[in-house]
Amino acid sequence: KNGGGAYLVPYLILLLIIGIPLFFLELAVGQRIRRGSIGVWNYISPKLGGIGFASCVVCFFVALYYNVIIGWSLFYFSQSFQHPLPWDQCPLVKNTSHTFVEPECEKSSATTYYWYREALNISSSLSESGGLNWKMTICLLAAWVMVCLAMIKGIQSSGKIMYFSSLFPYVVLLCFLIRGLLLNGSVDGIRHMFTPKLEIMLEPKVWREAATQVFFALGLGFGGVIAFSSYNKRDNNCHFDAVLVSFINFFTSVLATLVVFAVLGFKANIINEKCVIQNSEKILKLLKIGNLSQDMIPHHINFSSITAEDYNLVYDIIQKVKEEEFDSLGLKSCQIEDELNKAVQGTGLAFIAFTEAMTHFPASPFWSVMFFLMLVNLGLGSMFG
Repeated sequence: KNGGGAYLVPYLILLLIIGIPLFFLELAVGQRIRRGSIGVWNYISPKLGGIGFASCVVCFFVALYYNVIIGWSLFYFSQSFQHPLPWDQCPLVKNTSHTFVEPECEKSSATTYYWYREALNISSSLSESGGLNWKMTICLLAAWVMVCLAMIKGIQSSGKIMYFSSLFPYVVLLCFLIRGLLLNGSVDGIRHMFTPKLEIMLEPKVWREAATQVFFALGLGFGGVIAFSSYNKRDNNCHFDAVLVSFINFFTSVLATLVVFAVLGFKANIINEKCVIQNSEKILKLLKIGNLSQDMIPHHINFSSITAEDYNLVYDIIQKVKEEEFDSLGLKSCQIEDELNKAVQGTGLAFIAFTEAMTHFPASPFWSVMFFLMLVNLGLGSMFG
Protein backbone atom coordinates (compact mmCIF):
# COMPACT_ATOMS: atom_id res chain seq x y z
CA LYS A 1 0.00 0.00 0.00
CA ASN A 2 3.03 2.29 0.40
CA GLY A 3 4.31 2.05 -3.15
CA GLY A 4 6.50 -1.04 -3.14
CA GLY A 5 10.12 -0.13 -3.89
CA ALA A 6 9.26 3.59 -3.77
CA TYR A 7 8.71 3.25 -0.01
CA LEU A 8 12.45 2.64 0.44
CA VAL A 9 13.17 6.18 -0.79
CA PRO A 10 11.34 8.10 2.00
CA TYR A 11 12.51 5.47 4.49
CA LEU A 12 16.16 6.00 3.54
CA ILE A 13 15.80 9.81 3.49
CA LEU A 14 14.21 9.87 6.95
CA LEU A 15 16.80 7.39 8.22
CA LEU A 16 19.56 9.81 7.16
CA ILE A 17 18.04 13.08 8.40
CA ILE A 18 16.19 11.84 11.51
CA GLY A 19 17.11 8.26 12.39
CA ILE A 20 20.92 8.36 12.45
CA PRO A 21 21.22 11.77 14.24
CA LEU A 22 18.75 10.79 16.99
CA PHE A 23 20.29 7.34 17.33
CA PHE A 24 23.75 8.90 17.70
CA LEU A 25 22.38 11.38 20.25
CA GLU A 26 20.88 8.60 22.41
CA LEU A 27 24.08 6.54 22.17
CA ALA A 28 26.23 9.53 23.12
CA VAL A 29 24.04 10.59 26.05
CA GLY A 30 23.90 7.09 27.53
CA GLN A 31 27.63 6.52 27.04
CA ARG A 32 28.58 9.88 28.58
CA ILE A 33 26.18 10.02 31.56
CA ARG A 34 26.21 6.22 32.11
CA ARG A 35 22.63 5.95 33.35
CA GLY A 36 19.30 4.66 32.10
CA SER A 37 16.59 6.79 30.53
CA ILE A 38 15.16 8.12 33.83
CA GLY A 39 18.62 8.86 35.26
CA VAL A 40 19.80 10.61 32.09
CA TRP A 41 16.86 13.02 31.96
CA ASN A 42 17.12 13.75 35.70
CA TYR A 43 20.83 14.43 35.20
CA ILE A 44 20.16 16.86 32.34
CA SER A 45 17.49 18.63 34.39
CA PRO A 46 15.26 17.46 37.27
CA LYS A 47 12.38 19.20 35.47
CA LEU A 48 12.82 16.81 32.53
CA GLY A 49 12.72 13.64 34.65
CA GLY A 50 9.15 12.99 33.56
CA ILE A 51 10.37 12.31 30.01
CA GLY A 52 12.34 9.34 31.31
CA PHE A 53 9.32 8.00 33.19
CA ALA A 54 7.15 8.55 30.10
CA SER A 55 9.54 6.49 27.94
CA CYS A 56 9.30 3.66 30.50
CA VAL A 57 5.49 3.79 30.37
CA VAL A 58 5.61 3.67 26.56
CA CYS A 59 7.96 0.65 26.74
CA PHE A 60 5.54 -1.09 29.10
CA PHE A 61 2.55 -0.69 26.78
CA VAL A 62 4.56 -1.64 23.69
CA ALA A 63 5.83 -4.73 25.52
CA LEU A 64 2.24 -5.77 26.27
CA TYR A 65 1.34 -6.20 22.61
CA TYR A 66 4.82 -7.32 21.49
CA ASN A 67 4.57 -10.27 23.83
CA VAL A 68 1.15 -11.16 22.44
CA ILE A 69 2.78 -11.54 19.01
CA ILE A 70 5.47 -13.74 20.59
CA GLY A 71 2.65 -15.82 22.12
CA TRP A 72 1.03 -16.24 18.70
CA SER A 73 4.39 -17.27 17.23
CA LEU A 74 4.95 -19.80 20.03
CA PHE A 75 1.53 -21.33 19.34
CA TYR A 76 2.23 -21.72 15.61
CA PHE A 77 5.75 -22.98 16.39
CA SER A 78 4.33 -25.69 18.66
CA GLN A 79 1.82 -26.71 15.97
CA SER A 80 4.46 -26.96 13.22
CA PHE A 81 5.84 -30.36 14.30
CA GLN A 82 3.32 -32.37 12.31
CA HIS A 83 2.71 -33.36 8.72
CA PRO A 84 0.58 -32.16 7.09
CA LEU A 85 0.48 -28.81 8.86
CA PRO A 86 -2.83 -28.28 10.72
CA TRP A 87 -3.69 -25.23 8.58
CA ASP A 88 -3.02 -27.08 5.32
CA GLN A 89 -6.61 -28.23 4.77
CA CYS A 90 -10.07 -27.24 5.93
CA PRO A 91 -11.44 -29.37 8.78
CA LEU A 92 -14.18 -31.90 8.14
CA VAL A 93 -17.51 -31.73 9.93
CA LYS A 94 -19.31 -34.99 10.66
CA ASN A 95 -23.00 -35.49 11.31
CA THR A 96 -25.18 -38.57 11.46
CA SER A 97 -25.59 -38.90 7.69
CA HIS A 98 -22.40 -37.68 6.01
CA THR A 99 -19.08 -35.80 6.30
CA PHE A 100 -18.49 -32.40 4.67
CA VAL A 101 -15.95 -29.57 4.67
CA GLU A 102 -16.48 -26.77 7.20
CA PRO A 103 -18.59 -24.24 5.18
CA GLU A 104 -16.96 -21.15 6.69
CA CYS A 105 -13.50 -22.48 5.86
CA GLU A 106 -14.53 -23.40 2.32
CA LYS A 107 -15.65 -19.81 1.66
CA SER A 108 -12.32 -18.32 2.79
CA SER A 109 -9.19 -20.50 3.07
CA ALA A 110 -7.73 -23.10 5.41
CA THR A 111 -5.05 -20.71 6.76
CA THR A 112 -7.53 -17.87 7.34
CA TYR A 113 -9.95 -20.21 9.11
CA TYR A 114 -7.17 -21.64 11.30
CA TRP A 115 -5.95 -18.16 12.27
CA TYR A 116 -9.34 -16.80 13.31
CA ARG A 117 -11.12 -19.92 14.58
CA GLU A 118 -8.35 -22.17 15.92
CA ALA A 119 -5.56 -19.77 16.96
CA LEU A 120 -7.47 -16.64 18.05
CA ASN A 121 -10.74 -18.51 18.66
CA ILE A 122 -12.70 -15.32 18.03
CA SER A 123 -16.45 -15.24 18.50
CA SER A 124 -18.82 -15.28 15.54
CA SER A 125 -19.99 -11.69 16.09
CA LEU A 126 -19.25 -8.55 18.11
CA SER A 127 -22.29 -9.21 20.30
CA GLU A 128 -20.72 -12.45 21.59
CA SER A 129 -18.00 -12.07 24.23
CA GLY A 130 -16.42 -15.49 23.79
CA GLY A 131 -14.52 -17.48 26.41
CA LEU A 132 -10.93 -17.57 27.62
CA ASN A 133 -8.52 -18.86 24.98
CA TRP A 134 -6.49 -21.28 27.12
CA LYS A 135 -4.07 -22.22 24.34
CA MET A 136 -3.04 -18.61 23.76
CA THR A 137 -3.05 -17.85 27.49
CA ILE A 138 -0.47 -20.60 28.08
CA CYS A 139 1.63 -19.39 25.12
CA LEU A 140 1.50 -15.79 26.39
CA LEU A 141 2.52 -16.93 29.87
CA ALA A 142 5.42 -18.91 28.35
CA ALA A 143 6.53 -15.79 26.46
CA TRP A 144 6.61 -13.71 29.66
CA VAL A 145 8.53 -16.47 31.48
CA MET A 146 11.13 -16.52 28.68
CA VAL A 147 11.57 -12.74 28.89
CA CYS A 148 11.86 -12.80 32.69
CA LEU A 149 14.42 -15.63 32.68
CA ALA A 150 16.53 -13.80 30.10
CA MET A 151 16.41 -10.51 32.03
CA ILE A 152 16.58 -11.87 35.59
CA LYS A 153 20.29 -11.10 35.97
CA GLY A 154 20.07 -7.69 34.38
CA ILE A 155 21.01 -6.21 31.05
CA GLN A 156 24.38 -7.98 30.81
CA SER A 157 22.80 -11.46 30.82
CA SER A 158 20.33 -10.43 28.10
CA GLY A 159 23.26 -9.10 26.07
CA LYS A 160 24.69 -12.63 25.78
CA ILE A 161 21.34 -14.00 24.63
CA MET A 162 21.13 -11.19 22.06
CA TYR A 163 24.08 -12.70 20.16
CA PHE A 164 21.89 -15.68 19.24
CA SER A 165 18.59 -13.81 18.92
CA SER A 166 20.23 -11.26 16.58
CA LEU A 167 22.23 -13.63 14.35
CA PHE A 168 19.78 -16.54 14.01
CA PRO A 169 17.15 -14.51 12.05
CA TYR A 170 19.78 -13.67 9.40
CA VAL A 171 20.45 -17.38 8.88
CA VAL A 172 16.72 -18.07 8.49
CA LEU A 173 16.16 -15.05 6.21
CA LEU A 174 19.01 -16.12 3.91
CA CYS A 175 17.64 -19.69 3.80
CA PHE A 176 14.16 -18.37 2.99
CA LEU A 177 15.56 -16.02 0.32
CA ILE A 178 17.47 -18.83 -1.42
CA ARG A 179 14.46 -21.16 -1.19
CA GLY A 180 12.10 -18.38 -2.24
CA LEU A 181 14.09 -17.51 -5.36
CA LEU A 182 13.76 -21.13 -6.53
CA LEU A 183 9.94 -20.96 -6.40
CA ASN A 184 7.71 -20.26 -9.39
CA GLY A 185 6.50 -16.66 -9.33
CA SER A 186 9.18 -15.34 -6.96
CA VAL A 187 10.66 -13.17 -9.72
CA ASP A 188 7.22 -11.61 -10.30
CA GLY A 189 7.03 -10.74 -6.60
CA ILE A 190 10.48 -9.14 -6.53
CA ARG A 191 9.74 -7.28 -9.77
CA HIS A 192 6.57 -5.96 -8.12
CA MET A 193 8.66 -4.81 -5.15
CA PHE A 194 11.08 -2.85 -7.32
CA THR A 195 8.36 -1.34 -9.53
CA PRO A 196 7.95 2.02 -7.79
CA LYS A 197 4.59 3.72 -7.54
CA LEU A 198 6.08 7.19 -7.42
CA GLU A 199 2.72 8.95 -7.16
CA ILE A 200 2.24 7.45 -3.67
CA MET A 201 5.38 9.28 -2.49
CA LEU A 202 3.39 12.52 -2.64
CA GLU A 203 1.01 11.25 0.05
CA PRO A 204 1.85 12.48 3.59
CA LYS A 205 0.77 9.17 5.19
CA VAL A 206 3.56 7.30 3.38
CA TRP A 207 6.16 9.64 4.91
CA ARG A 208 4.46 9.37 8.30
CA GLU A 209 4.56 5.58 8.19
CA ALA A 210 8.19 5.64 7.01
CA ALA A 211 9.08 7.89 9.97
CA THR A 212 7.21 5.57 12.34
CA GLN A 213 9.12 2.60 10.94
CA VAL A 214 12.46 4.40 11.42
CA PHE A 215 11.66 5.10 15.09
CA PHE A 216 10.49 1.54 15.74
CA ALA A 217 13.34 -0.10 13.81
CA LEU A 218 16.05 1.81 15.71
CA GLY A 219 14.20 1.87 19.04
CA LEU A 220 14.27 5.66 19.26
CA GLY A 221 12.50 7.33 22.18
CA PHE A 222 12.01 4.13 24.17
CA GLY A 223 15.07 4.51 26.37
CA GLY A 224 16.54 1.12 25.45
CA VAL A 225 19.34 2.63 23.34
CA ILE A 226 20.34 4.93 26.21
CA ALA A 227 20.36 2.02 28.68
CA PHE A 228 22.45 -0.27 26.46
CA SER A 229 24.95 2.47 25.54
CA SER A 230 25.54 3.26 29.23
CA TYR A 231 27.54 -0.01 29.35
CA ASN A 232 29.90 1.12 26.57
CA LYS A 233 33.43 2.25 27.29
CA ARG A 234 33.73 6.02 27.64
CA ASP A 235 36.07 6.27 24.63
CA ASN A 236 33.86 4.08 22.40
CA ASN A 237 33.27 5.54 18.91
CA CYS A 238 29.49 5.90 19.20
CA HIS A 239 29.30 7.93 15.97
CA PHE A 240 30.63 4.94 14.03
CA ASP A 241 28.22 2.66 15.92
CA ALA A 242 25.25 4.87 15.01
CA VAL A 243 26.05 4.81 11.28
CA LEU A 244 26.93 1.09 11.24
CA VAL A 245 23.85 -0.08 13.16
CA SER A 246 21.53 2.14 11.10
CA PHE A 247 22.76 0.79 7.78
CA ILE A 248 22.75 -2.82 9.01
CA ASN A 249 19.16 -2.16 10.02
CA PHE A 250 18.38 -0.80 6.54
CA PHE A 251 20.07 -3.78 4.89
CA THR A 252 18.04 -6.13 7.11
CA SER A 253 14.81 -4.37 6.09
CA VAL A 254 15.67 -4.80 2.40
CA LEU A 255 16.60 -8.47 2.93
CA ALA A 256 13.36 -9.18 4.80
CA THR A 257 11.37 -7.34 2.11
CA LEU A 258 12.99 -9.47 -0.62
CA VAL A 259 11.97 -12.63 1.25
CA VAL A 260 8.40 -11.37 1.73
CA PHE A 261 7.90 -10.42 -1.92
CA ALA A 262 9.51 -13.64 -3.18
CA VAL A 263 7.07 -15.71 -1.09
CA LEU A 264 4.11 -13.46 -1.97
CA GLY A 265 5.02 -13.83 -5.65
CA PHE A 266 4.96 -17.62 -5.24
CA LYS A 267 1.59 -17.46 -3.48
CA ALA A 268 0.18 -15.12 -6.15
CA ASN A 269 1.38 -17.51 -8.86
CA ILE A 270 -0.51 -20.42 -7.24
CA ILE A 271 -3.71 -18.36 -6.94
CA ASN A 272 -3.30 -17.19 -10.54
CA GLU A 273 -2.92 -20.78 -11.80
CA LYS A 274 -6.14 -21.77 -10.00
CA CYS A 275 -7.86 -18.75 -11.54
CA VAL A 276 -6.74 -19.78 -15.05
CA ILE A 277 -7.92 -23.38 -14.56
CA GLN A 278 -11.33 -22.40 -13.14
CA ASN A 279 -12.04 -19.82 -15.84
CA SER A 280 -10.78 -22.10 -18.62
CA GLU A 281 -13.32 -24.69 -17.47
CA LYS A 282 -16.03 -22.00 -17.68
CA ILE A 283 -14.98 -21.17 -21.25
CA LEU A 284 -15.13 -24.86 -22.24
CA LYS A 285 -18.66 -25.09 -20.80
CA LEU A 286 -19.71 -21.92 -22.67
CA LEU A 287 -18.28 -23.37 -25.90
CA LYS A 288 -20.13 -26.63 -25.31
CA ILE A 289 -23.54 -25.01 -24.79
CA GLY A 290 -23.00 -22.60 -27.70
CA ASN A 291 -22.73 -19.31 -25.80
CA LEU A 292 -19.27 -18.85 -27.33
CA SER A 293 -18.08 -19.62 -30.85
CA GLN A 294 -15.01 -21.79 -31.46
CA ASP A 295 -13.86 -19.17 -34.00
CA MET A 296 -13.04 -16.82 -31.10
CA ILE A 297 -10.33 -19.17 -29.79
CA PRO A 298 -6.90 -18.96 -31.50
CA HIS A 299 -5.85 -22.31 -33.02
CA HIS A 300 -2.70 -22.65 -30.90
CA ILE A 301 -4.67 -22.54 -27.62
CA ASN A 302 -4.86 -25.88 -25.79
CA PHE A 303 -7.11 -25.65 -22.74
CA SER A 304 -5.63 -28.81 -21.19
CA SER A 305 -2.28 -27.04 -20.72
CA ILE A 306 -3.18 -23.36 -21.07
CA THR A 307 -0.81 -20.70 -19.72
CA ALA A 308 -1.81 -17.48 -17.97
CA GLU A 309 -0.70 -15.46 -21.02
CA ASP A 310 -2.82 -17.56 -23.40
CA TYR A 311 -5.83 -17.39 -21.09
CA ASN A 312 -5.64 -13.60 -20.85
CA LEU A 313 -5.37 -13.45 -24.66
CA VAL A 314 -8.60 -15.48 -24.95
CA TYR A 315 -10.17 -13.35 -22.20
CA ASP A 316 -9.41 -10.12 -24.12
CA ILE A 317 -10.81 -11.55 -27.37
CA ILE A 318 -14.05 -12.68 -25.71
CA GLN A 319 -14.39 -9.32 -23.94
CA LYS A 320 -14.13 -7.44 -27.26
CA VAL A 321 -16.47 -9.74 -29.22
CA LYS A 322 -19.05 -10.18 -26.44
CA GLU A 323 -18.80 -6.66 -25.06
CA GLU A 324 -22.50 -6.20 -24.28
CA GLU A 325 -23.10 -9.56 -22.60
CA PHE A 326 -19.59 -10.13 -21.24
CA ASP A 327 -20.48 -9.56 -17.57
CA SER A 328 -23.11 -12.31 -17.69
CA LEU A 329 -20.47 -14.87 -18.75
CA GLY A 330 -18.85 -14.80 -15.30
CA LEU A 331 -15.26 -14.72 -16.55
CA LYS A 332 -12.49 -12.82 -14.76
CA SER A 333 -9.02 -11.65 -15.68
CA CYS A 334 -6.16 -13.63 -14.10
CA GLN A 335 -3.21 -11.31 -13.44
CA ILE A 336 -0.40 -11.98 -10.95
CA GLU A 337 -0.07 -8.23 -10.47
CA ASP A 338 -3.66 -8.04 -9.19
CA GLU A 339 -3.00 -10.81 -6.67
CA LEU A 340 0.14 -9.05 -5.43
CA ASN A 341 -1.78 -5.80 -4.98
CA LYS A 342 -4.33 -7.67 -2.84
CA ALA A 343 -1.65 -9.21 -0.58
CA VAL A 344 -2.48 -9.09 3.12
CA GLN A 345 -0.62 -6.83 5.55
CA GLY A 346 0.18 -6.67 9.26
CA THR A 347 -0.29 -9.84 11.32
CA GLY A 348 -2.10 -11.44 8.39
CA LEU A 349 1.16 -11.39 6.40
CA ALA A 350 2.94 -13.72 8.84
CA PHE A 351 0.03 -15.81 10.11
CA ILE A 352 -2.07 -16.12 6.93
CA ALA A 353 -0.06 -15.36 3.78
CA PHE A 354 3.23 -16.96 4.87
CA THR A 355 1.58 -19.98 6.46
CA GLU A 356 -0.41 -20.59 3.28
CA ALA A 357 2.69 -20.27 1.11
CA MET A 358 4.67 -22.66 3.32
CA THR A 359 2.05 -25.39 2.92
CA HIS A 360 3.17 -25.61 -0.73
CA PHE A 361 6.87 -25.90 0.18
CA PRO A 362 8.55 -29.33 0.11
CA ALA A 363 9.21 -30.33 3.75
CA SER A 364 6.75 -27.64 4.87
CA PRO A 365 6.95 -28.47 8.63
CA PHE A 366 10.70 -27.74 8.61
CA TRP A 367 10.19 -24.30 7.02
CA SER A 368 7.31 -23.55 9.37
CA VAL A 369 9.42 -24.42 12.44
CA MET A 370 12.28 -22.23 11.19
CA PHE A 371 9.98 -19.32 10.34
CA PHE A 372 8.15 -19.18 13.66
CA LEU A 373 11.33 -19.80 15.64
CA MET A 374 12.72 -16.75 13.84
CA LEU A 375 9.64 -14.70 14.79
CA VAL A 376 10.03 -15.75 18.44
CA ASN A 377 13.69 -14.71 18.32
CA LEU A 378 12.89 -11.35 16.76
CA GLY A 379 10.13 -10.74 19.28
CA LEU A 380 12.37 -11.58 22.23
CA GLY A 381 15.11 -9.36 20.81
CA SER A 382 12.64 -6.47 20.61
CA MET A 383 11.50 -7.14 24.18
CA PHE A 384 15.08 -7.09 25.46
CA GLY A 385 15.68 -3.77 23.70
